[in-house]
This record gives sequence, C-alpha cells and structure tokens, in this order.
Amino acid sequence: MSEQADHYCLRSKLSWRLVTLQALLLAMLIVCLISALCATGFLIVPRDEDHVISIVQNAIARDAQGNLVLRPTADLKQLRENTPDLWFLVRDRQGHSLSEGAVPPEFAKIGDALDQISQARLGWQMFEDDPRKPPARLKRVNSDAGPVQVLTATQGPTSSVKTALATTLAFLAIALPGLLLMACATFIATPMVVRRAFAGIDSTADEARRIDFRQRGSRLSADHLPLEVAPLVSAVNDALQRLDDGYSRHQRFVADAAHELRTPIAILNTRLESLPSGPEKTRLLEDAARLATLAEQLLDIQRFDQCRNPFGRVDLVAVARNVAADLAPLAIAAGYDLSLDTATDRVETLGDRAALERALTNLVQNAIQHGGRRGTITIHVGSVATIDVTDEGNGIPKDERTRIFDPFYRLAPLDRGAGLGLNMVREIARLHGGHVSVLDGPKGGASFRLTLPPAP
Repeated sequence: MSEQADHYCLRSKLSWRLVTLQALLLAMLIVCLISALCATGFLIVPRDEDHVISIVQNAIARDAQGNLVLRPTADLKQLRENTPDLWFLVRDRQGHSLSEGAVPPEFAKIGDALDQISQARLGWQMFEDDPRKPPARLKRVNSDAGPVQVLTATQGPTSSVKTALATTLAFLAIALPGLLLMACATFIATPMVVRRAFAGIDSTADEARRIDFRQRGSRLSADHLPLEVAPLVSAVNDALQRLDDGYSRHQRFVADAAHELRTPIAILNTRLESLPSGPEKTRLLEDAARLATLAEQLLDIQRFDQCRNPFGRVDLVAVARNVAADLAPLAIAAGYDLSLDTATDRVETLGDRAALERALTNLVQNAIQHGGRRGTITIHVGSVATIDVTDEGNGIPKDERTRIFDPFYRLAPLDRGAGLGLNMVREIARLHGGHVSVLDGPKGGASFRLTLPPAP
C-alpha cells in the first residue's frame, strides 16, 4: 500500500461523468433529429444563395442605352453549367430589369413592392405548404451598374468555412443552452443525492473510529447502507470476528503457558535456595526471578485486558511500601541501595490495587536490571498521585524514550529481559486514566514517572 492513498471525490467524478454522458446523448439526439428531418423533407437543406448573388453582382453592367446586361464572366459561365435550374431576377430603381431562367410567377410579380427592403428571405409555412418549394433570397447589392436588387432561389455550393460556421452556430443555439441547463442541474442534484445515499456510511465510519482494540465484539452497523456498500461492511465485520477469535486463542495460549511455567519456576527457586551462598547463586536467583516475573506479566496481560472490576480508593504510599519491602532483598543482592521517599503519609487514587502494585514492581525491576548495579534506586511518592522510580545508571537516550514502552522492544539487543514490563506499566496507567513518562534522573540515571488521577 502506498504511503499516500489515491483518493477521489465521488460526487465530482459522478457529476462530470453524467455531464459527459448528457453531452453525448444530446449530440446523438440532434444527429438523429436532423437525419429524420432530412429523410422526411421538412428540413431546409443548407443553401448559399449569397454565392449566386455574388456571382451575378460581379457580372452586372450597363450597355450604351443604360440597360442592365450580364458580362460573360468565368464564374457566371461555371454557374450556368453546374446549375441547370438557375434563375434570378435583377432590377434597379429606375425600372430596368433582367432575368435568367424560369422565374417562379409568385416571385416575378413582386415588382417594385420591395424596393425599400435591403435584404429578405421569402419562404413558405412548414407543414402547410409543399416543402419542396424553394424559398427565395432578396438582397440589395452594389455593382458596376450601381445599386441593384437581386432575387434568386438557386443554391450555390456552400464553402467549408460557412458550413463549419453554420454547424457551430446551430450547436451553440440549440445544444449548448440545453447542455448548460442539464449540467447545472447535475452539479446541484448529484451532491445532494450522493450525500443522502451515503449518509449511512458516515455513521458507519464514526462507529469504526470508536472501535477500541482492547474491547472485543465490536461490529459495524449495516443499517441504512446502499446495497453496493453493504458487502464491504459485512467483510469488515467478518474480519473483526476473525481477529476476535484469533485474539481469544492467543490469550488462552498465553494464560495456559504462564500457568504451566509457574510450577517449574517455583521448583527451581526451591532448589536454588538450597545452594551455598555465592555470586553464582545470586545470579541464578536473579534469573529465576526474571522468569517468575515474565510468567506473572503474561498472566497480567490477560487479567488487565479483561479487567472489569470497579475501581476503589488505593493508597499509593502503602503500595510503594509493599513493593519496596518485597524487592529490597533482590535490589540489595544486585548491589543497590533501595530508598523510599513520600511527600505525605497518604496519597490516594481510584484504581485496582493489584494492577498498580504490578506496575510499580515492573518499574523497580527495570531499574534493578538496567541501573548499572550501583548507587541507589529511589521510589518517591508525590502529593499529586505520582510515583517516581529513579536509578543512577546510564539513563535512556531521548530518541528511545517512546519506543521502550512498545511490547517486546529492548533497548539492548542482547538484553535478557522479555520487553513486556514497561509496556505493561503503560497499559496499567492507561487503564487508570494516567500515563507514564521518562525523565532525566538527578544523577544522570533514568527516572520513570507514573502519573495517576488523584482521588476526589
């Protein structure tokens, strides 16, 4: 999986795809409509009477008597050859006129009625007249014979530029306004539809954010979800079920292994006690103590993860005294002095006494193991429900002070510890609404501070 997921906005993508589809459908509709009109003969085919008028305009002249005549230009000759049904009528305001071809009687009778008109298109009413009747084009132009009026219905060849321009104007006049209207409706309606359709997904996402890995049986609700999304939620719930089952098997294995270890460890301690005193016996007793601690930590993982007992008032000073009394022989045997310092005679918090004793025991055992076997290990109980465990060893580098609380992480690769003690301290602190942090000791060693909420 890439570090940065490739996300996209469904509302935006869906809107643009709908607009594209609408544009394609609209274009296809226009093509089909034009084709149908062409097939039925109701569509006026593209024409260019202005081309004929332009050729006639360039060919008009006057003879010696002032009558209108046509010069035999090359364009006029080509027009006559290519247009068998060519007709046009030319007249000026002096009453002179000339015509060519069969001028329809309805146009021939116009006379000087339209002398004041600069240009016009004379057509027929669709669906009531014969669509095969060609409309006429009237236009006043300036020629070598002066201003004249040209009337024709003959269609000349349409240039590609004019065809493209006409097509563009038709699209802009018909298709574009409709497309813009549909696009506006799409961009307004699509986000609303998507938002309402995916409202259940937002609720499901909130449920997923609230899932706590320490709580088993969490599932996502599949209510009010689109059918397309329901399989994903079902697959996530199945994955959560498999995780719960795997975690339960893991917990049972850890508990069983820890229980099985306690008996041989107790036998080992009994046999070690019978050995004569000496450095080897001390070392073996320390190793056996670490084994016993590891077994207890494995049991604590299960106990504290399933802890549902209500909290009671716990005196941290009494907890510190019990832990100091239990671990003093081990600390002295390892070469330390163990000191207990309290700010007041009683400091209370709400919690589980056994769990808090285990957390403090782990901190002191950690100091015994990593304190350099010299100096004093100090347990200080503050007046605001804090417990500091300080040694005079080499300390902990600042860049390692967060990672040491991860399970099975060891500061030294060859360390004989299991890497569970400090993680257990952090989990117990979180269970009680507190936290644990690492500070610099006054004499260069490490100082672990367990901070808990004071009892009201």
